[in-house]
Amino acid sequence: MIKVLTTDHELKEALAVVWQVFTQFEAPEYSIEGVQEFKEYVAFDAMQQRIKAKELKLWGYHQDEKIVGVIGVRLPAHISLLFVESAYHRQGIARKLYQTALSTIGEPAITVNSSPYALSVYQRLGFEETSEEQVVNGIRFIPMKYSVKKQGLE
Repeated sequence: MIKVLTTDHELKEALAVVWQVFTQFEAPEYSIEGVQEFKEYVAFDAMQQRIKAKELKLWGYHQDEKIVGVIGVRLPAHISLLFVESAYHRQGIARKLYQTALSTIGEPAITVNSSPYALSVYQRLGFEETSEEQVVNGIRFIPMKYSVKKQGLE
C-alpha cells in the first residue's frame, strides 16, 4: 500500500529507511562531505519543515506493517528521494512509488539528480540523462529528466 506520509512517526520511519539504504549502497561511493550533506538533507527537522512549507511531498510503500520504500518529490516536479530496502529490491516497489508520485503531481516532466548507483533504475523508468555526472557539496549525481508527453503517457 502506498500513502502520503503525514505523521511524525511515519516520517521518522521513512527517514530511517532512507538512511539505511543510503549508507548501504551510496555512502561508500561518497566523500565524507557528501555523506554529511545528505545526512543534513534528510534530518527529521529539516524534512518536517519542508513538508509543512509544502515544498516536499513524501510517499511511503507499506508492506509487512512497515515502510519499506520511500519517494520524495520537491515540488513542483523533482524527485529528491527514492529508496527501497534491499530485501524488497526488484519487486517493482520503486516503479509503483514513482508512478504514484507522477500521477499525483500532474506535471508534463519530472527531473531527478540520480546517484550513480540508481542510474539504471531511472533509465528503466524512462528517464534520460541531461548532463554528465556532477559533484556538488560531495554529492555525486547525474541530472536526468522524464517527459510525460515524450513517453506517450499524456
